[in-house]
Formats: sequence, C-alpha cells, structure tokens
Amino acid sequence: MTKRMLIMLAFVIVLVAGLAFGFYLHIQKLIASAPKPGAQTVSTIKAELQDWQPQLNSVGSLVPVRGVDVTTEIAGLVRSVNFKSGQNVKAGDLLVQLNADTEVAQLHVLQAAAELAEVVLKRDTAQLAVKAIAQAVVDADTADLKAKRAQVEAQQSLVDKKAIRAPFSGRAGITSVQPGQYMNPGEKVVTLQQLQPIYANFNLPQQELPKVALGQKVNLSLDAFPDQKLVGRVTALNPVVDTGTRNVLLQATVDNPQMRLLPGMFVRAGLEVGTKGQFVTLPQTAITFNPYGSTVFILKPGEKPDADGKTPLVAQQVFVTTGATRGDQVAILKGLKAGDEVVSTGQIKLKNGTPVVIDNSVLPANSPNPTPQEH
Repeated sequence: MTKRMLIMLAFVIVLVAGLAFGFYLHIQKLIASAPKPGAQTVSTIKAELQDWQPQLNSVGSLVPVRGVDVTTEIAGLVRSVNFKSGQNVKAGDLLVQLNADTEVAQLHVLQAAAELAEVVLKRDTAQLAVKAIAQAVVDADTADLKAKRAQVEAQQSLVDKKAIRAPFSGRAGITSVQPGQYMNPGEKVVTLQQLQPIYANFNLPQQELPKVALGQKVNLSLDAFPDQKLVGRVTALNPVVDTGTRNVLLQATVDNPQMRLLPGMFVRAGLEVGTKGQFVTLPQTAITFNPYGSTVFILKPGEKPDADGKTPLVAQQVFVTTGATRGDQVAILKGLKAGDEVVSTGQIKLKNGTPVVIDNSVLPANSPNPTPQEH
C-alpha cells in the first residue's frame, strides 16, 4: 500500500513537471514570436556653438519725447483752422485762430491812451525844466504812462491767446475743430506729438540694477514691424523703485527718422549686459524639463546591425545644465558638445536604446529673435 502511494505521488509530480515545462516552452514561443518595436520617427538638430550676448528682457511702450493735447486758454469762436489732420508742424505755427475783433479794438483804444500819456509826460517834463509845474505832476504822469503800457501788454496777451500756436515741432493728430465752432476754455484742439526721436519705456527688477548703466545698448522689436530691428540707448533711469512691483523704470532713446513708430506701441526690449560669449544652443522643444533635472536625447550608432546590415541610430538620454534663454533658444552649459545630434521633437516616444528614423521635413522654431507667426 505504501509502495503504491509512492508510485502515484511520483506520477503526479512527473505530470505537473511536464505540464509546467510545456507551459514554459509555450511562453517562450510567444515571446519569441511577439513583434519587436520598430524605429521611431523623430526630428533632430545639430548642437552648434553660437555667439551669445547676455540680455535682460522686458516689455514696455513707446512714448513721445514731447506730447500734449493743445487746448485753448480762453473761450472764443473759431475763425480759421490753419492745419490739416496728420500734418507736420513747426514750433510757433498758427493752428487755430479765434475771433479776436473785440479784443483787437480794445487793444487799439489802450494803445491810443498810452500814446497820449507819453505825450503828456513829455510836455510836463519840459514844463518842469522851466519850473512851470511841480515834480509831483511829472511823477503822476510817469506812473500813468506805466499803467497804460501795462494795460496794453495785458490786452496784447489776450489777443495773442486768440491765436493758438504749436508749442513745439511735431505731428498733429486728427482734429474735429471746424470754423464757426465755439470753443470753451481748456477744450482740446488737437494732439501734438514729437516723433523724432522717440522713447521706449520698460521695467526691470530691482536686483538687476547693478547691471544697468546709462548708454547701454537696447535691442527692440515690435509686433507691428516684425522685420524691423531697432537699436536704442539707455538715456534715463528712474530714481524711484516701484514699491508695488519692486521694478525700476528705464527709458531708451530710439531713432525714428521715418516716424513709423508711434507713441503707445507695445515693444519688446533686450538690454545687453556683460560680455559676449559662445554657447552650445538648442531649441526649447529639444529639452525635457523635470524636477530631477533637464534631459535631452542624443543619437548614437547602435551595437547590432539591422536586417539590411546597416547600423541603426539609437537614442541615448543625457542630463544637461541649461543657462539663459534667447527667443526660442536655450544655452547649454554642461552635458553636450558642439556637433552632437539631438532629438528636437518626438522624444516622448523614446527611451535608451530605441532605434530612430530621422525626418527633418518639419522643424521646430529655433530663432533668437522670434516674430509672430500670424499677421
């Protein structure tokens, strides 16, 4: 009985072992017949050394060197408008003439009174010389002449205010003033802007102040003129730091000979600081930023040839240390050398050793001075 049980137990063990070995062989066959992952399509870029000028980037607005709303000091009826909307005018040019007939007539009355007072003073001065009158009479005549002349000057000033003139040279805006219109004191006649040169105002954080000095070069770009590169110089630094933002206001002067740049335009400013150097650069799309570090995939020849006998390219992940950014580009401080072929798009599909196929028909943006793609 015991011998029979042992035989049965041995049989069961052999059966289980046979089944297990058969199942193992089946799994190995499935693994061997499973399709291997194919090569992944990516785009690549050669890491290159490029000249790199450190910049402090900001945004701001264009403002005029001089800009005012020309207004009238006194009320009056518009007699003539002597300029056209959008016209360039010079300092002192007559813009609008108000009706000054009454004031001019009153000026003539006061001028006649002043002339009479001058004649009386001359006559009384001659009589005083022969002691025909007292000194007090001549003194009174002198004071009366001064008063009359002061009245003439006051009236002349009133007449002059009826002629609204350009306070400085510049470009007049669009006006709605028409002849026959009655204007009240302080009412706007036209906007006047001096456009050559023009200022660009922008802010920088207070911690960047040690890098800023008057005369520094500022590279400017505008969405309105994406192909036009502008250069200005820092000409003013606000002596007060904004307590709300802890930023300081800077002003750069920009040449504007064609007067295409207008006050209020949005502008991007890049203040050049430090000395120019050379760095390996990559487009930002080539870098994967992680909490544990930034990585890129570079391409290396594989260890085994493929079915056609060719050695495929495979991806290898490496850590890099990034530096400053400039437009679409990032400076690489460590981890790469010039000439390395780096995956610029498609790296989400990769891991170490993944074979790749290069397709550079569409490449990511890689410009140090990008412009809007939509106009």
